[in-house]
Amino acid sequence: MSTGAMETETVATPAGDARITWHRDATPARAVVAVSHGAGGGIEARDLRALAAALPARGYTVALVEQPWRVAGKKLAPAPKTLDTGWTALWPALEKPGLPVVAGGRSAGARVACRTARELGAHAVLALSFPLHPPGRPEKSRADELTGAGLPTLVVQGGRDPFGRPEEFPPGTEITEVAHGDHGFAVPKKAGVGEAESMAVITDAVAAWLDGMFG
Repeated sequence: MSTGAMETETVATPAGDARITWHRDATPARAVVAVSHGAGGGIEARDLRALAAALPARGYTVALVEQPWRVAGKKLAPAPKTLDTGWTALWPALEKPGLPVVAGGRSAGARVACRTARELGAHAVLALSFPLHPPGRPEKSRADELTGAGLPTLVVQGGRDPFGRPEEFPPGTEITEVAHGDHGFAVPKKAGVGEAESMAVITDAVAAWLDGMFG
């Protein structure tokens, strides 16, 4: 397939039709990095777009996954169990290229990946903006969900994410901090760091982590 090729695939699931947008490159791929969106947005999120633009040329096919509720145009995400059902049902489509699959997502999508990765046979987990706790409620920790993945896991977290700052994560967590970033990795102008620089922090860290696993 030519450089920068993109292809959309609809996959039927018990929760409704999901959609996968494949980002491939002429470079032979070593793995598929499958990432889903959060509960409040879609695959147009800046970090997902940055990964889809940067990783294929580095040897990794990116599959941006839209959950059925999003494909159906609904504004509110369903219960976690329904999210897991949709993700699990479309997993065979992600495995179809015959490559190792890294399960990933941002926010609620990261939680889905953590909950289901080992059962599905994922190679590793990429957790973008993992919601460690509700804002202002650190006692409501979801650390067990993250550590329960039981697979190599990279967390990419904004330095001022109200859902959990990097220093709040359990000891031993492999984590990349996006300085000054919020839950959506937006950085205030006064920080003196542009969006392109922040996205490069993410894509470079993810690529280096993947290279460590897949050579």
